[in-house]
Amino acid sequence: MNPQKKKIFTRFVVVIILMLIYIWAFAGLPTIEVKETSGQIVSAIFQGLFSPDWGYVYDPDGEGLLNKLLETLAIAILGTFIAAVFCIPLAFLAARNIVKSRVISQFGKFILSFIRVFPDIIFALIFIKAVGPGSFSGVLALGIGSIGMLGKLFSDDVESVNLSTTEALIATGANPIKTLWFAVVPQILPSYLNFVMYRFEVNIRAASILGIIGAGGIGTPLIFALQVRDWERVGIILLGIIVMITLVDFISGKIRARLV
Repeated sequence: MNPQKKKIFTRFVVVIILMLIYIWAFAGLPTIEVKETSGQIVSAIFQGLFSPDWGYVYDPDGEGLLNKLLETLAIAILGTFIAAVFCIPLAFLAARNIVKSRVISQFGKFILSFIRVFPDIIFALIFIKAVGPGSFSGVLALGIGSIGMLGKLFSDDVESVNLSTTEALIATGANPIKTLWFAVVPQILPSYLNFVMYRFEVNIRAASILGIIGAGGIGTPLIFALQVRDWERVGIILLGIIVMITLVDFISGKIRARLV
C-alpha cells in the first residue's frame, strides 16, 4: 500500500471508530422525554428575564441581590487566594528540574492529580458536612479544589524555566533562597499571576453554582426562587449573575493581557 492510500485508509478507520464511539454513547442514553410543562417553564423564565423583580436588587436586611452577588464574589476571591498560596509549594515539589529526587517529584505530581480528581461540587458537599452549610464551606471547596489545577499549570511552567541563570548565581556564592528569588521567580511570576486570574474567572462561575447545594452565594436564593416558581426573582438573579461574570471577565481579561 502506497503512503497516500495508507493515509486515506488510516483516516477512514479513525472516522469509523469515532462513529462507533458516538453510536455507543447515544445508545447508552435513556429515552428522552420532554415534559408537557417544559415549554411553559422555559417561556416563564424568559419572561422573568424581561420583567425582573427590581425590588429584590437591594434589601436593607442584607438578603438582596447585591449582597448575595458580593458574597459570591468574596467566596471566589478567598477561594482563589487560598489556592494561589498553597499551590506554590506543591508546584515546586512536583517540578522535576527543581526537585532532583524523582520519587519526591512524582509524589508532588500525584498529590496535584489526586486533588484534580474531585470536582468542586464534591468538595462542597464534603465541607458542608464537615463545617456546615454556608459561605465558609464554599470558600474551602473552591480553595482546595483550585489547588490541583493551579499547581499543575504552575508546575509545568516551573519545569520550563531556564536554569542557566541559577547556575551563574550559585557560582557567585548565592544561597538557595536568593537563587530562587532572583533567577526563578522573575521568570515564572507573570504566568503565575495569569493562571491565578484565569482560575478566579473559573471560581466566580463555580461560586454561583455551589450555593444551590448550600455552600453560600447567589445560588441559594436562585434555587429557592426556582422551587417556588418565582420567575421574576429568577430573572433578576440571572441578570445579576450575567452582569457580574461579564464585568469580572472584562476586568480580568484586561489584567491578564497586561501580564502576558
